[in-house]
Amino acid sequence: MSQRFAGVGVSAGRIIGPVRRMPEAIPAPADGAPLPEGVTAEQESARLAEATRTVAAGLKERAATATGDAAAVLKATALMASDKSLLKSATRLVASGTCAESAIWEAADAVATQLSALGGYMAERATDVLDVRARIVAELRGVPAPGIPDADVPFVLCATDLAPADTATLDPTRVLALVTSGGGPQSHTAIVARSLGLPAIVAAADTTVLADGDVVFVDGIDGTVVREPGAAEAALAEAYASRVSLPDFDGSGALADGHRVPLLANVGSGADAVDAAAAGAEGVGLLRTEFCFLGRDTEPTHGEQVRAYRAVFDAFAGSKVVVRTLDAGADKPLPFLTDDSEPNPALGVRGYRTDAAVPGVLDRQLAAIAEAEAASGAEVWTMAPMISTPSEAAAFAALCAHAGLKTPGVMVEVPSAAVMARQVTSEVAFASIGTNDLTQYTMAADRQLGPLAEFNDPWQPAVLHLIHTTCDGGAASVGGPKPVGVCGEAAADPALAVVLVGLGVATLSMNRRALPAVAAILKTVDLAAARRIAELALGAGSAAEARSLVRHELPELDVFGL
Repeated sequence: MSQRFAGVGVSAGRIIGPVRRMPEAIPAPADGAPLPEGVTAEQESARLAEATRTVAAGLKERAATATGDAAAVLKATALMASDKSLLKSATRLVASGTCAESAIWEAADAVATQLSALGGYMAERATDVLDVRARIVAELRGVPAPGIPDADVPFVLCATDLAPADTATLDPTRVLALVTSGGGPQSHTAIVARSLGLPAIVAAADTTVLADGDVVFVDGIDGTVVREPGAAEAALAEAYASRVSLPDFDGSGALADGHRVPLLANVGSGADAVDAAAAGAEGVGLLRTEFCFLGRDTEPTHGEQVRAYRAVFDAFAGSKVVVRTLDAGADKPLPFLTDDSEPNPALGVRGYRTDAAVPGVLDRQLAAIAEAEAASGAEVWTMAPMISTPSEAAAFAALCAHAGLKTPGVMVEVPSAAVMARQVTSEVAFASIGTNDLTQYTMAADRQLGPLAEFNDPWQPAVLHLIHTTCDGGAASVGGPKPVGVCGEAAADPALAVVLVGLGVATLSMNRRALPAVAAILKTVDLAAARRIAELALGAGSAAEARSLVRHELPELDVFGL
């Protein structure tokens, strides 16, 4: 008999396949297990240090061959594996007579407990610490590290959640779809699944009962998993497999009436930018400059930053590149810039706010961006994350002017910036909405928490109203209308893209794999239809209702399997 499970669909697709579960975690060593017979504390400390270096080096090597989100995740995990305080704590335990496996296990457990107690973003880092711990212990034992299982046939990967280093190396030729009982719409699993085009469902709590070999139907569109699927599910999967192929993106986003909607790419490195340009992206709507800073104990030099930014600018000579200045803090702590002891980092000193706490880093970054722009043919726009007030917007615009950057802007991620959009945009040249953060702050729900996944949905009508307010504010800006774009994950949802345009959004930026789908659906509506559809979403009482109403108006979504 079929059994149904409900979760949150985060990446479209309908498939049937066998389940493979993530392997069991590395077993914990005995508490306080003593040093091996005949081994000194010095020798055991050296063995621990070597294992730690090997794990960190392996993660860095994988980061070097990865791109975008995957590279950033691997770099951050490698930095955690190299954490001196973690190794120092473990070494002290070894000196007291504890073996290396027990020492690193206990030391990491203490760090993870501290992070979990902080809640929010820092609690998410606890998972990373435990992942690193397992990898170090596996290295010490000479056994394979935790990872994605092998199988003779492609499979549906089921897990409680996936560690960052695992999501970063998913192979879409082996994995048909992802199903996790934990996580949320903005978890590592969700973000990487979307970037790879894998059907994915998160926060499907009851799927822990699924076992290796179970045959399941996964519907990443409506968030349903069915064990022992029947004829109805087989028909849906067959229809999805035989769907009309999406046309390649021709490099010109527009509605059916010719209304232009430039479709840009979110990138995190020069390699990302080259791939995005090859995919037809009309420019870069979000350059995450953290890629130059993550995985380091010290601030990158001026020359290092210039070279990194030039690699992106050169890939889009003659096109617009929107650079987000360093978004450090919360889930992206940097040892030379942020304070990881904050009680609530998501509401703490992050993004633009770090300039007040540690002056100079932002000035130096802006100088590097300006030099890279001067040596390239790109049209560089520069925006600051976590802007909350008009005065902050004005101060950032002044910093940009001092550096010689002509087009300053702001990220709208904080509800106050949306409500005050007319005043905020009056101080700058443009705004870009980060829907991931705007959603979590609007709904007061940590975007990393699976139990709150329902709230962390950009289809929430409250979020759509704030996007509408932002666009209206930009249109009424002092000195003339200021364009408002969207660079959050919402822009990659073809149905939601129609709504965003109807709300007044001027440009959409997304992962490069989403470009063809968004372009194809936008071409099926004119501006009047987009505005009418957006009104339906604004009038809905829930995210589910908004999504359902809009999808009903866009039958081409089913034609293309979206």
